Amino acid sequence: MISYAFDYARPTTVEDALAQLDDDAKLLAGGHSLIPALKLRLSAPAKLVDIARIPALKGIRQDGNELVIGAATTHKEILSSDLIKEHLPMFAEGAALIGDPMIRYKGTIGGSIAHADPSADWPAMVIAAEGTVVVQSKSGTRSIAADDFFTGFYMTALEEGEIITEIRFPVPAEGTRMTYQKFTQPASRFAIVGCAAVRKPDGSARVAFTGVSDAAFRDTGVEEAVGDWSTAAIEAAAAKTAEGMELNVDHFASEAYRHHLARVYCKRALVAISE
Repeated sequence: MISYAFDYARPTTVEDALAQLDDDAKLLAGGHSLIPALKLRLSAPAKLVDIARIPALKGIRQDGNELVIGAATTHKEILSSDLIKEHLPMFAEGAALIGDPMIRYKGTIGGSIAHADPSADWPAMVIAAEGTVVVQSKSGTRSIAADDFFTGFYMTALEEGEIITEIRFPVPAEGTRMTYQKFTQPASRFAIVGCAAVRKPDGSARVAFTGVSDAAFRDTGVEEAVGDWSTAAIEAAAAKTAEGMELNVDHFASEAYRHHLARVYCKRALVAISE
């Protein structure tokens, strides 16, 4: 289906982009979610503000004890980054599982988390890695912990007139282990279930899921149950996956099947970082 007519702006600075935003404007980054929505008339903004080429939103760098990923950094740039491979290998692993090569070359991490598809890969990884989402508006900047960012079905803590500029992560301590395990929908490559898990040198864990509920979430029940990382402890922790959560039901997986998959992939993730 051919899209309707709309205005198009391609700012070169964040400030210019913010000036272009109004009630009838939508931000465009990679476009792999927005453009299909326009074609299907699920979204009909009067103007698209293309932020994909703003230099300040691009790149991966280390800033003291934090790693910083610009919001317009593509999946391909993340999976190819030596800095990411050294400090956040889960991100390179996870980025390689996103879509197909064309999506990885054009799609961006900021666009993904702003869209907050409940089956997208980045939200779980960003939560597990203790990310902080930095956003800017005309009135200034603020930081939102990833634990608090994803609030519901395609919903986030972003407010009107805000642009994600970067996502910041603490540099993991030496000896930290991490993984992203995913049961993939074969056509779309989205996660029917995805589990991101981090084991710190002190034995504590951070575990987050995507695809399981209406938004990505951190599973503290699993984290608390993993204990001494013995086989029995991992089994017990995986059994607590999504305990008390309302699970997604769709034509890909029933509630029971999705819960089963979540436990299986939680166990796989915990085993992968236990050795």
